[in-house]
Order: sequence, then C-alpha cells, then structure tokens
Amino acid sequence: MAHVIVRMQLQPVAPSPFPHVTTLLICRNTVLHTGLRHVLSDTQFALADNVFEPTADVSAFAESEPVLILLCEKLSLNEYLEALERLKAQCPSAWLVVLADHLELSAVVRLYEAGLNGLCSPAMLGCALVKALELVVAGETFLPAAVGLALLEQQSRRSLPDAQAVPTTTAVGLAGRLTHREAQILRCLMQGASNKMIARELDLAEATVKVHIKAILKKVQAANRTQAAMWAQQHLQMEVQHPG
Repeated sequence: MAHVIVRMQLQPVAPSPFPHVTTLLICRNTVLHTGLRHVLSDTQFALADNVFEPTADVSAFAESEPVLILLCEKLSLNEYLEALERLKAQCPSAWLVVLADHLELSAVVRLYEAGLNGLCSPAMLGCALVKALELVVAGETFLPAAVGLALLEQQSRRSLPDAQAVPTTTAVGLAGRLTHREAQILRCLMQGASNKMIARELDLAEATVKVHIKAILKKVQAANRTQAAMWAQQHLQMEVQHPG
C-alpha cells in the first residue's frame, strides 16, 4: 500500500492552467532557501528575487495573480495562525503552503481550518515537493500521507466510544520501552526520511539504522515504517503527557 501511495504522488499532474506562478519564499534559513531555489528552477514556480521575513508585508504582490507563498519557518501554532491570517489578508487569492515537520495533529487541523492549502516536509524529495505544489495550485489540498493516515486513524478511534482507555495505556507502555535512539529514529520516520537520510542525520551506519527500525517495528507492533510513523504521530508524546 505504501508503495502505491508514493508512485501515485509522483505521477504527472494534469497540465496547470497557470504556466507561471509568482512564488514568495518566507525563509530565514539560507541553506533551505538556496535548496528550494534550486528545486523550483525551471518549473512554473517563479521565485521572487527577495527572500522574506515572517513579518514582511507582501501586499505588493496582491495583484500578481497567481501567487504561492511558501512559509518555511519553525513557529508555534499561534504564530502560524497569525502569519496565515496576515498573509491571507495581504494576498487574499494566494495559496499558502507550510514546510514543517514538527506539528502535532491538532495543530495541522487548526491550520487547515484557518485556510492552509498545503503542508509539506522539508525532507521531501525535490520532485515530490514540486508535484505537491502543482496539486495545490490545481485546487487540491495537500498533506503528507503519514499525517493523513494518522488523522484517519484518529477519527476512526474516536468513533469507537470505549476504544480509548486500553489503547492509550498500551501506547504509553510501548513509548516507555523505546530507547532514546529509537525515539529519534521514529521522529525521522514521521518526516518520511530514508535509512540513508536517518544515518546521515544521526551520524550512524545505515546498517545500524536498519537494526533499530527492526526493533522499533517489533516494539510498536507495526508491520512497516509507514505504520510506525502513524503510531509515532499519535503516541510518541504520551509518555510525557501520562508519566507512569
């Protein structure tokens, strides 16, 4: 199932009605905005010459339809909501996509309710990011598969009135059995990182990462990395919230 989802994401999207999309990049990370400029070169997403601060006034672009705004800052939920409200007020017709991998499920829901058009992970492959942005400007709403599946699972659990007591206790126990390194790797899996990316991020051998992932799958009772990422999205913080 996971392979089918990835292949579907990378299939060509129907031709966009917008061959040129003015793209504003809000990003104070020099490495990240340099990488994005490279990824989006030779695409329909024409980056503005300037890189903007989170508090910048972008109303000058309100008449430059169509406009896409990429917000690549690590903010709190309230800061994201304030930025979203301000940017939408300055460019009412703009699409707004956040690049982040630290948001809780409840925060993701709040942002989409406030008008967010897409959520992408900074760890996405460049080609996947471009396809995600193409979907957004084609009128679709985009969020990572792991987040979408976790939201569906959460909704399914809420529909079962007596299902929360036992799973919550079980999840807390499982989280407590994870080592610090396993928790780090699980967070990387939530971002869609490959074994090679995890090894580079945590300064480990790739073979060591594979051993840790095998142990993680057994501990959280997951059949594959996608299920493990879904489990982590919901339960990784439960040990903190329910100390035992």
